[in-house]
Amino acid sequence: MQTIRYEKDQAGIVTLTFDEPDSPVNTMGPAWRRDMPRAVDRLVAEQAHIKGVVLASSKTSFFAGADLKGVLKLKASDAPQCFEEVQGVKRSFRRLETLGKPVVACLNGAALGGGWELALAAHHRIAIDDQKIQFGLPEVTLGLMPGASGITKMVRLLGLAAAQPYLMEGKLMSPRAAHALGLVHELVDNADALRVRAIEWIGANPNPTQPWDAKGYKLPGGGPSSPQIAQGLAVAPAMLSAKTRGLYPAPEAILASMVEGAQVDFDTALRIESRYLAPLMTGQVAKNMITAFFFNLNAIKSGAARPRDVPKWKAGKVGILGAGMMGSGIAWANASRGVACVLKDVSLEKARSGKDHVRKLTDARVRKGSMDTARQEQVLSLVHPTDNAEDLQGCDLIIEAVFEQRALKAQVTKEAEPKLAANGFFASNTSTLPISGLAQASARPHKFIGLHFFSPVDRMPLVEIIKGKQTDAETIAHACNYVLQIGKTPIVVNDSRGFFTSRTFGSFALEGCAMLGEGVPAPLIENAALACGMPVGPLAVLDETSLALSQQVIEQTRADFAAEGKRYELRAGEDVIERMVKDLKRSGRAAGGGFYEYPAQGRKFLWPELKTLFEKHGEADIDELKDRFLYRQVIETARCLQEGVLTSEHEANIGSIFGFGFPAWTGGALQFIRATGTQRFIARAEQLAAKHGPRFAVPEIVREGA
Repeated sequence: MQTIRYEKDQAGIVTLTFDEPDSPVNTMGPAWRRDMPRAVDRLVAEQAHIKGVVLASSKTSFFAGADLKGVLKLKASDAPQCFEEVQGVKRSFRRLETLGKPVVACLNGAALGGGWELALAAHHRIAIDDQKIQFGLPEVTLGLMPGASGITKMVRLLGLAAAQPYLMEGKLMSPRAAHALGLVHELVDNADALRVRAIEWIGANPNPTQPWDAKGYKLPGGGPSSPQIAQGLAVAPAMLSAKTRGLYPAPEAILASMVEGAQVDFDTALRIESRYLAPLMTGQVAKNMITAFFFNLNAIKSGAARPRDVPKWKAGKVGILGAGMMGSGIAWANASRGVACVLKDVSLEKARSGKDHVRKLTDARVRKGSMDTARQEQVLSLVHPTDNAEDLQGCDLIIEAVFEQRALKAQVTKEAEPKLAANGFFASNTSTLPISGLAQASARPHKFIGLHFFSPVDRMPLVEIIKGKQTDAETIAHACNYVLQIGKTPIVVNDSRGFFTSRTFGSFALEGCAMLGEGVPAPLIENAALACGMPVGPLAVLDETSLALSQQVIEQTRADFAAEGKRYELRAGEDVIERMVKDLKRSGRAAGGGFYEYPAQGRKFLWPELKTLFEKHGEADIDELKDRFLYRQVIETARCLQEGVLTSEHEANIGSIFGFGFPAWTGGALQFIRATGTQRFIARAEQLAAKHGPRFAVPEIVREGA
């Protein structure tokens, strides 16, 4: 066997050690799928001479799960083969747990996906008590479902309701949390203790049985027909559909497998599980999500964009200029990761108000139980509010998060930059203004960079790092290190107006405005955006970010063009923003109302006057509206790649999903082209360009890719 070592000691205890060659982790690749049945065959053949079985790993983790590269190669016609292969894995697990001998899993590290399903084949699970270790079934986040007995067993161990977050949301567990749920039976302090306890347990439990095989077993919490469970299941499909909008098949398949499997015997439930898994494995959504959330994301986290040959670096003290929602959010991001920060504003009162926002964020986590009061006080102690620039002295990094006004940003840069530590660097949190222009106010433009955080900072995982024309490699590397240090995901882009994320997301918002200007009903515009998978409609997002701010950006761009002796022509949709702000005096939510009304009591609703002022016809082709939203963003992303703003496909995909909510089912903006098929994409884009103008013109880089 290539991936499993079979060793039997004098006491008759067999240890199956998983050790995939030339790999940092164990996976359910083709070699393992051949080896596992052979190992079980040998156990059965030697059954009379075996006292027990220990499942162990030679890696730093226990088992990583499915072979995702293999999944990417599958075609729709491979579904029957997938079904048979998954059933083969389950047969091995089933034979192992019904061997009549005690089986113990020694969990020395992470057990995720198929790795956790392998652990569930053991009668007894022992884990190292380390909060960094994770267990669980995250398949849904990759467009898949736990199909190697994970659904069937988790439902039978926890019950339908309690198992739901671990199956349908991919919630992970620490060893201690798994122990509290009864999924891990023992915790030990170190790896050496794992085998000692395993042998002791085998000696004390010669005839164990899995819970679902025990006489008199009942499903925890009741089955689908029990009144309380049935009441929840009656509304569950509708709630799920409202959340996924039919774009994510995996959660629907998981729910169906859970409920159907709970109504039949164990082995039938396993077959149901396999039947739902096979089409997911061979479907396009899983390929898209695996590409983005595994391969692209891992490339970014491994530092693919970080300049080489620069020593690793950590920030010890960070200065933040501006204690508004953005600045206080950045303060939270630092303090929650143990980084001390100075939060400066023009008055101590404003700075303290920013720290109060950090306190509110910690209060919310204390209420949810994800943070205790001791940890809360520790986080708050790391935030120092001030109105005194001298308190910035010795900062390794200073981030300005003041208003989007070039003169103001220049002023705070000149005031704060001299306080930096000798090897420190300065960053602007601007979302639109070119970094090279802002760096003109710096005495050290090679140590000036853009760090574009997204709002709300405590929930948004991405930070867009923008290289100015003079930014040196060391500063880029340190910026990447810093973003990872505070638990965010960095993408590195080159300088331009709007960079990548603001520029591309702006194209989405403006497309919605263009539709409104064409006379498309506002409700149709908002619903079309949601129907294609965007998290919020374009009119709603413009209200939230402020139409006045969008108008400011238009004015600043117009002024910048004039300074270069050029005339700025409004883009499609910008005329609607100008009309809303200048003529109709509706500047967004903060100003009392924009495209929406915001009553003191009750939910927001679209401003009724939009119908009178803009609507020219009561209907539109919703499929075309959806295409316009998706294609407009994809084409702008491709232009960013062609112009060198973006330098890699994985940063385009991750940046689009995490930065501005491009639908995750697509795998990202550039993966959307691959999944659609380049020729089909070009043909549809040309149709949209003929009807709606050159903003849908296909960039040459896409045609070359064909």
